[in-house]
Amino acid sequence: MPDFRASLNEMDAPDHGPKRREVLAEFTVRRMKALRPRIKEIVDAQLDLILRGPKPVDLVSTLSLPVPSRVVCELLGVPYADHDFFQARTQAMISRSYTPEQRHVATKELLTFLDELVTAKVAEPADDLLGRLVVKQRENGGIRHREIVELAFLLLGAGHETTAASISLGVVAFFKFPDQLAKALSSPEKMLDAVEELQRFFTIAEAAGARVAIEDVELGGVLIRKGEGVIPLSNLADRDLEAFERPDRFDIDRGARSHVAFGHGMHQCLGANMARMQLQVVFETLFRRIPGLRPAIPVEEMAYKADSEIYGMHELPVTW
Repeated sequence: MPDFRASLNEMDAPDHGPKRREVLAEFTVRRMKALRPRIKEIVDAQLDLILRGPKPVDLVSTLSLPVPSRVVCELLGVPYADHDFFQARTQAMISRSYTPEQRHVATKELLTFLDELVTAKVAEPADDLLGRLVVKQRENGGIRHREIVELAFLLLGAGHETTAASISLGVVAFFKFPDQLAKALSSPEKMLDAVEELQRFFTIAEAAGARVAIEDVELGGVLIRKGEGVIPLSNLADRDLEAFERPDRFDIDRGARSHVAFGHGMHQCLGANMARMQLQVVFETLFRRIPGLRPAIPVEEMAYKADSEIYGMHELPVTW
């Protein structure tokens, strides 16, 4: 199992740029549109299970967590026979219902699995993200096995828990603001507006990452000296009165495309387009297939808590 080194999101120039460009083409809008039919199949399959099961049902464990996990399987080229193993380990790795020891074991097992998966892709590259990356590195001078494993793990961690939290909190927001849900379902364009507003409203990744001032700068009357550390908070930026009118209001008509929920600049989230696509498909499919969906307990009793940078809901009991 590989040891951890600085991952892509922790690198700066000159290392960051070339490594980011290696995989940038995997996350274009065009690539995500091609993936959309498969995402729809994944969401429909989970909803089939939900509709066949008892009521009420916990939407976190049956939809919010499994969908991003299965989408990552598609992206990385995880063999279908390994999907259940992969999903079980990813869920254990991030779910608050597991002990720290169980989550640690799941993380080790998943890293070992990804290490073996990359080895298989090197032996026989497939037409998936890992396979294409292996081919590209081979053509450019040699395969960097450990880097590919680390990238796969980064994509899993960065794209799974954040998307799962966005699904759960998005459903809660639509429960609280049914007029906004009706608008969102009126057209694909309005659903895209809703997804952007949900990102701004919740800003799942609160902290944009630690930075170091490269020169003296004054912000809000406070002098930050060259060399001092800074931790910018994205959630505060997305509630800035100078940037958004009535920022504490959930309003999908505001056109919240200038939010920083996906970061900004050279470290802007690689998987932003993938997250947007998943959320759009999940909300459209969920509320159209189960139009009578409603919370099984008062919305105010649905607990979520801050854990590191991520808001993770414990459970989301729903019925219809």
